[in-house]
Amino acid sequence: MEALSSLIHGFAVLSDPMNILYMFIGIFLGVLIGVLPGLGGANGVAILLPLTFSMSPTSAIIMLSSIYWGALFGGAITSVLFNIPGEPWSVATTFDGYPLAQKGRAGAALTTAFTGSFLGAFVATLLLTFLAPLIAKFALQFGPAEFFAVYLLTFCSFVGMGKESPFKVISSMMLGFALAAVGLDTVTGQLRMTFGTVELLRGFDFLVAVIGLFGVGEILLTMEEGLAFKGKTAKINPKVVLETWAELPRYWVTAVRGAMVGCWMGITPGGATPASFMSYGLAKRFSRNGARFGTGEVEGVLAPETAAHAAGTSALLPMLTLGIPGSPTAAVLLGGLLIWGLQPGPLLFVEQRDFVWGLIASIYMGNIAGLIVVLTTVPLFAAILRIPFSIIAPVIIVICAVGAYTVHNALLDISIMLIFGVLGYVFKKLHYPLAPLVLALVLGDMAESSFRQAMLVSQGSLTIFWSNPLVGSIVTLALVMLSWPVISLFLQKLRSPRKPDAPVVAG
Repeated sequence: MEALSSLIHGFAVLSDPMNILYMFIGIFLGVLIGVLPGLGGANGVAILLPLTFSMSPTSAIIMLSSIYWGALFGGAITSVLFNIPGEPWSVATTFDGYPLAQKGRAGAALTTAFTGSFLGAFVATLLLTFLAPLIAKFALQFGPAEFFAVYLLTFCSFVGMGKESPFKVISSMMLGFALAAVGLDTVTGQLRMTFGTVELLRGFDFLVAVIGLFGVGEILLTMEEGLAFKGKTAKINPKVVLETWAELPRYWVTAVRGAMVGCWMGITPGGATPASFMSYGLAKRFSRNGARFGTGEVEGVLAPETAAHAAGTSALLPMLTLGIPGSPTAAVLLGGLLIWGLQPGPLLFVEQRDFVWGLIASIYMGNIAGLIVVLTTVPLFAAILRIPFSIIAPVIIVICAVGAYTVHNALLDISIMLIFGVLGYVFKKLHYPLAPLVLALVLGDMAESSFRQAMLVSQGSLTIFWSNPLVGSIVTLALVMLSWPVISLFLQKLRSPRKPDAPVVAG
């Protein structure tokens, strides 16, 4: 009941007409960002974050989160109509979405994608509403050792649960830690890795780095690939929507399974992309029409979209309650909270009640508004893709430069942004993941601070990380996650049957 009364209070906060306006502006911009390949939820939030500096934190986070929901919806449009994933998690949607469009059922494919996204987000928001306050109350018992253990679990989970090579994940993370350490040591007051440069006293600003890594890096890669848009047109009318909605209840098991997979992958640092692929694979495995997947099945569109939106929404749960982002976009939003002077974690639910519940209420309203917006504006956003990419790319680069400059009103930040853009391009070319780098850049200082506080309390003894069952179990789980690639390889060898010796043939 307490959660429901808090949620009602959140809707009261959201009832401010300006907040509703910001929500719709955010959704519209988010759909636009999701439609344009080369951008994405994390990129769009990072680029547009400087626009919110003059807003209140509540209005700002409502607008930024709405950009994210809009991007989740918009990524399906290019996947279905153009066979170009507007977002990484929309790749699985192309498998059946584009074949459906080629069969003349683009409206049904888009309606299925948007409805699946809405359902996945709704389930994840219910989880966020009722679980977040409980986790926050539990986390109030945490001290420096417990917080470091949770940070360690997050870092190790990226190594153990990620699809990329553990070596590449650790390398990316180590670079993020190194960049986070540049500047003034807040504990001793000493300078670290500034090389006598005054400009590096404040370190590498998280926002400038993210704009470069995601925005500029993705544009450089897309320009190299020479992207051209060729696709189908689509119009969604009420008849198509109602016919598709009448068909979808047949696949309720697929939708529920996709939402569960998405929520799990969002809370753990899996993210929307692996969630969409996992949900698609499970749907193909258990569906009666699994053999026809890839030829234009509605179920093959519903599964990945439900999981992706559930993962994107549930990633806010660990960010708000523990200060640990479950996705790159959540990491960008976390950086925004820190810029506004808010400390994500259990105290946020006590000290910033309006902010937290206003955000949760905006997720409910944002997804309803997002569904309405995308169902009514598909032809408009599809037409945008007919603008030559040679025009779109420079505009995005200029927006990135303006966003980087407005952080500190410093021209140096534009140069740093470009350097990070080249770094992001190199990482993508070499298939190194950017998410661990961003995570380490955001959480590096907080993890270091928690570790050093724990060491001061224990007078330098590492036994503090096993001083009680809670911290001991978290650290042990983190070490298991870190070693999981080796453990899984060992288990695989044990399970694989030994090949029998070849019979000797007499000559």
